[in-house]
Amino acid sequence: GEARGGEGGRARGRETRRGRRGEGRSDGVAPRRQHTEDDKRAAERKRDDKMKKRMERKEKKRAEEDEEDEEGGEWKPVKGGAPMEKPKMFAKGTEINHAVVLKKLNEILQARGKKGTDRAAQIEMLTELCNIAALNALGDGIALKIKFNIVASLYDYNPNLASCMKPEMWKKCLDCVCNLLDILFASPNIFIGENILEDSENLSNLEQPFRVRGCILTLVERMDEEFTKIMQNTDPHSQEYVDNLKDEANVCEIVRRLQRYLEQKGGTEEICRVYLRRIVHTYYKYDYKAHTRQERPPGPEQSKSEQDQAESEAEDSAELMNELCHYIYSKDRTDRIRTCAILCHIYHHALHNRWFNARDLMLMSHLQDNIQHADPPVQILYNRTMVQLGICAFRQGMIKDAHNALLDIQSSGRAKELLGQGLLMRNMQERNQEQEKIEKRRQVPFHMHINLELLECVYLVSAMLLEIPYMAGHEFDARRRMISKQFHHQLRVGERQPLLGPPESMREHVVAASKAMKMGDWKTCGNFIINEKMNSKVWDLFPEAEKVRDMLVKKIQEESLRTYLFTYSSVYDSLSMHTLADMFMLDLPNVHSIISKMIISEELMASLDQPTQTVVMHRTEPTSLQNMALQLAEKLGNLVENNERVFDLKQGTYSGYFSRDSKGGYQGGYQGGYQGGYQGGYQG
Repeated sequence: GEARGGEGGRARGRETRRGRRGEGRSDGVAPRRQHTEDDKRAAERKRDDKMKKRMERKEKKRAEEDEEDEEGGEWKPVKGGAPMEKPKMFAKGTEINHAVVLKKLNEILQARGKKGTDRAAQIEMLTELCNIAALNALGDGIALKIKFNIVASLYDYNPNLASCMKPEMWKKCLDCVCNLLDILFASPNIFIGENILEDSENLSNLEQPFRVRGCILTLVERMDEEFTKIMQNTDPHSQEYVDNLKDEANVCEIVRRLQRYLEQKGGTEEICRVYLRRIVHTYYKYDYKAHTRQERPPGPEQSKSEQDQAESEAEDSAELMNELCHYIYSKDRTDRIRTCAILCHIYHHALHNRWFNARDLMLMSHLQDNIQHADPPVQILYNRTMVQLGICAFRQGMIKDAHNALLDIQSSGRAKELLGQGLLMRNMQERNQEQEKIEKRRQVPFHMHINLELLECVYLVSAMLLEIPYMAGHEFDARRRMISKQFHHQLRVGERQPLLGPPESMREHVVAASKAMKMGDWKTCGNFIINEKMNSKVWDLFPEAEKVRDMLVKKIQEESLRTYLFTYSSVYDSLSMHTLADMFMLDLPNVHSIISKMIISEELMASLDQPTQTVVMHRTEPTSLQNMALQLAEKLGNLVENNERVFDLKQGTYSGYFSRDSKGGYQGGYQGGYQGGYQGGYQG
């Protein structure tokens, strides 16, 4: 009972304490709520005040802008970063003389190449210094030295090798180089050169000739490289490319003036270098003026003075190339300049249809023997020359020579890359980023490109004219070789097509023409090769397009005649040459010549009957069954030889089956017994 009483007392005590806490809590809630409401009101007032101030500032700004617009104020570009005060060139009252200007020049040049140097400001300061020197009439020596440094600073402005000069810098560079040449021509008593030391320079003494350290040839070579870089980095299909290309006339004029200067004052090595620059700007251009002069000889109505004037106005590029190249051949001591000059000379000959000159120069130079050791730009030039040589041979009707010249480039499947006209995407994984940049710098500018579709078309047509008669003549020959793998690949692609429609692309036209030629149908073959579509894509790109088309028609007629005789000779006992001449629209002497050559080279087993003008077939060609028997015999012979080789290798005594002393056992018995018996029996 007492225990229960004690528990009840404790429970009542706990309730009393809870009640007191509750009372205390209810008393403290009211003032807290009041505080939070006051804070909220104060915060709202502050926010309203901020919004009012912001709105007022915006209204003020708008009002100021409106006032500026009313006054006609304009936006001005402001350079970011800390404002840089332009340093004064000379203190006020300083006497401007040679020593002061040179000291200032050295101060400016000491900052060159250092980190944080403003290169544009440096160029401006040098230009200003040059103007000050000119105002104070300090002479051509000091002006020349400052201008050399201005051009060098312009080249240093862009440290990245891959990117090109900005247009405004390029214009400044051209103007500066022109000014340098003007000074050099105006003052013949100035001597310049890299071998002149700075201590031995003479910039102020008028009694002695001026001596200035610097090389104008190096500056012009660098300018030429910058021009190439500008053309490489410009989109070739834009108007900007055309505008930039107009500067080539200025570059060529500068090179021409430098050539005149160095011919008076330069050494042999420098003259060779400037001649090469002139050659590089000339070799790839077709001389239309010389071509028209050859096409239209001077008429009787033209007076002699008019003819002389026309000749003097138009500089013949062939004569210029001969003069420049022959000087390099005789005087140059460096192998590279001579190699480049020979290749450019061959290219120029080939471009102007001088096939025999180009071929003889290529064969005499022996460049094909060691060109693999040359640097990549020279190899690209060699590839371009070989391609141009092949196209020239094709234009002249030398189909076999054209095919041989183009074979290496076209069979590789990398013609674009080998000619320096672009990079192939499939090889991107093989090269890293640095190699890709280097290869992009080697690319030939777009205006110097050789049309790749024209190149491929010339190669495939040459292969067709060689391969189709060969295939017809060696139809059952087991050891028949391929003349052109690429041509056979195109034929296989054409055969694989499930639906054969009219040809669309250039390759399809050549494949369709090949199929027509196999049947001896020269007219259909000619229509596939020469039509409006092919003319616009390929043949009209040649300077003398009509001559090329006539040559092609004649070649197609001749090769179709040969193919027809190979294919159908077993059907005929005799053939009239008049009939063949009418079928293939050839002259009778031409038909007689083709058949005679085939009989002499034992391609056609026949004889010519002169009185009746007929071809009498000997009918000695084996039938298809006999051809299959010959192939079987040859394969069995190969099988026996392979077995003998395996057997001898096991014993370790093999040295070639047919080279053993018992040579006559198998080979003699097989060849003499089988072939002799067969041929003798058949002919008899």
